[in-house]
Amino acid sequence: MTSEAIKDLTRRYVMNTYGRFPVALDHGEGATLYDPEGRAYIDFTSGIGVTALGYGNKPWARAAAEQAEKLGHVSNLFYTEPPARLAEILCRRTGESAVFFANGGGEANEGMIKLARKYSFDRYGQGRSTILTLKNSFHGRTITTLKATGQDVFHNYFFPFTEGFRYVPANDLEALRAQDQGDVCAVMVELVQGEGGVLPLDRDYVKAVEALCAEKDWLFLADEVQTGVGRTGTLFAFQQYGILPDAVSFAKGIAGGLPMSGILANEKCRDVLGPGTHATTFGANPVCAAAGLVVQEILSDEFLQEVREKGDYLRKGVEALDLPCFGKTRGLGLMIGVEVREGWTNKDIANTLIENGLLVLTAGPGMRLLPPLVITKEEMDKGLAVMKKALG
Repeated sequence: MTSEAIKDLTRRYVMNTYGRFPVALDHGEGATLYDPEGRAYIDFTSGIGVTALGYGNKPWARAAAEQAEKLGHVSNLFYTEPPARLAEILCRRTGESAVFFANGGGEANEGMIKLARKYSFDRYGQGRSTILTLKNSFHGRTITTLKATGQDVFHNYFFPFTEGFRYVPANDLEALRAQDQGDVCAVMVELVQGEGGVLPLDRDYVKAVEALCAEKDWLFLADEVQTGVGRTGTLFAFQQYGILPDAVSFAKGIAGGLPMSGILANEKCRDVLGPGTHATTFGANPVCAAAGLVVQEILSDEFLQEVREKGDYLRKGVEALDLPCFGKTRGLGLMIGVEVREGWTNKDIANTLIENGLLVLTAGPGMRLLPPLVITKEEMDKGLAVMKKALG
């Protein structure tokens, strides 16, 4: 099908819930995508942080295909090998104790919220169920995770929302302490606020929040849906902050492009969600888990060091262009935010870059760059050249 035929068919039969860019994509290799007519696009989006291994990765595709031929799905009423092996690797590499596998980031955060409330109920009974989140946060699209999100723009249309959340400014420990009203069970944070604008939290603040949670017996919940699985240059961002959360949600790149997510829990929390308290039909799917094993095999410590180096290279490259529309950059690893100066809009910039062959994302009022972790220096240079030509 041609690009126009694909777009027309989509408009006719798919609900219009996305502000799509006017590009149809057909295939890819590495960090480069192609439309049906063969036009190339350097990809600084990786499917919003999902396709960590890029496109056309043969070991990943082979592992998924071989597992699909062997066993596609049997449900969690039975045991299968791939998710068990993946869970072991994740626990050994993080210091956490157990894993629950799900399908998407919002579902993972929803499960983490349930875990926190049941932990508190088991120890203290009813009345201690409030979860504190940060202003400018984003935690998902379900009714509950929309309410957990600390942005008013998301608290509309879908009333009544799930109650039990209060919001505090990021990096303000005293504001967090002031919320101790006897009803709190957990604090949930993104260590780098992604949708809010790629805003890393202060390290001393994060350590202090961990200590406060331990003091109050509040659970420290890390939403690593976007920051996890190598995106920031370590397997999980919390490893750069020197903490061990009580629970960690993950999704995005865990299976390299297949739908998978989950929750990591520490020893204290591993048995909170017992049989009958939480479940999902497609979670721990063996095909997704087999793909996830390849992701883990590739994300070695040496590879993650390269991710950090690539992030530094790309940030310095953007700043060296000295474009009139861009200010400072920020972020960790290959999760990069770029300030947009007054007089410009990030949507106009994104459209201009895409028209010129570079796929990018917006976040808050700025730009967001999430290239595949396997992106090469040559591909980064091509993307930077598009920026210079289109925006200079």
